[in-house]
Amino acid sequence: MSQEIIKILKETGAFLEGHFLLSSGKHSGGYVQCAKVLRFPDKAEKVLKPVVEQLKDVKIDKVIGPAMGGVVVSYEIGRQLGKESLFTERKDGVMELRRGFEIVPGDKVIIAEDVVTTGKSTIETKEALEKLGAEVIGVACIVKRVREDIGMPIYYAVDLNIEVYDSQVCPICSTEQELVKPGSRDMKK
Repeated sequence: MSQEIIKILKETGAFLEGHFLLSSGKHSGGYVQCAKVLRFPDKAEKVLKPVVEQLKDVKIDKVIGPAMGGVVVSYEIGRQLGKESLFTERKDGVMELRRGFEIVPGDKVIIAEDVVTTGKSTIETKEALEKLGAEVIGVACIVKRVREDIGMPIYYAVDLNIEVYDSQVCPICSTEQELVKPGSRDMKK
């Protein structure tokens, strides 16, 4: 199944190969831009179906995605599971649940992401939701790239182990291939 997901990511231009500057300041030879696959509803359904299969017996009240990357993923997972879909967003650099969205204390929620690379936005979202009384039961994503334990289960369609390099020792830099910053998050300060 994961080969089929990778094929869809490549066909839609979501799986990129080259020389990328990540928001962490590190470099990589691969990058996944899930917005490219999520623009096609039928493909979004296909790449998230394996994730939904993993979640079908998990007790979930709400699906919540951090803006921007998790909004469409949250919607599609919520649609397939028949659950309410919400999103968090940053206000003054802090992840919050806004727009009149509500958490009932004790709500069991799954965080929805497009790609989990470092787990930063997932952990910020978890902290924001727990302050409201939610029980975060895990994160669901199309692509898992994170290698560290982020303190919750990860349900994913494909696990990609794309090498990441410190900028001072990046072997791709020696090829003179242009360095591109494809992501939406500001650079780590």
